Amino acid sequence: MSIAEAPGLRERKRIATRKAIQHAVLQLALDRGLEHVTVEEISRVADVSPRTFFNYFVSKEAAIAGDAPDFLDEVALDRFVAGAPEGNLIRDLGSLMAEAADHASEDRETLIMRKDLHNRYPHLFALRMAGMRNFEDELSGVVGRRLANDDPDLARDPEALASRGRLVTLVALGALRHAWTSWADADKGSTVPLASVIRDSFAQLEGILVQAGRV
Repeated sequence: MSIAEAPGLRERKRIATRKAIQHAVLQLALDRGLEHVTVEEISRVADVSPRTFFNYFVSKEAAIAGDAPDFLDEVALDRFVAGAPEGNLIRDLGSLMAEAADHASEDRETLIMRKDLHNRYPHLFALRMAGMRNFEDELSGVVGRRLANDDPDLARDPEALASRGRLVTLVALGALRHAWTSWADADKGSTVPLASVIRDSFAQLEGILVQAGRV
């Protein structure tokens, strides 16, 4: 194996381990109740050590709450800010979100189990929302950098830049939520990856904006 291939392998192993831990804690919590599940038991079912568990999650509650999207690739972020890959803000945001989904440990079964537990334990849903708020702030910053790069005049007005960045971010999160919902509600036998559904949702958004004469 070449050195260049190693990071890809490490990333795949990281995703697989994270997924195994999440699936284990979700299944155990559904079967027995969250209060009756221990980290040691989760680790045994996921075939990892408790130390490895804590390398991924600070608690069993955090593992159940789930991951907010995460930008792992600084190169992809820099390309987005610079106006790549296509020079279209909505389309490029869709590509960025889809790339983030490619690194995620979420699968459809995990999402369905998590929604069930969030209904049973509202405080876990609150943890999930806290993570999403952090992601919203991060995304807003990235979008602001892109807008400043695209429009130097806007960049000279920090208040207007922040306002537009927040608006674009909230619209993008709406498209992302649409994608997640469509993906989760698809037929159980569907093998369409989340990244593809995200790209489709952003394509639909772009089409709506084009039709409205706004892009």
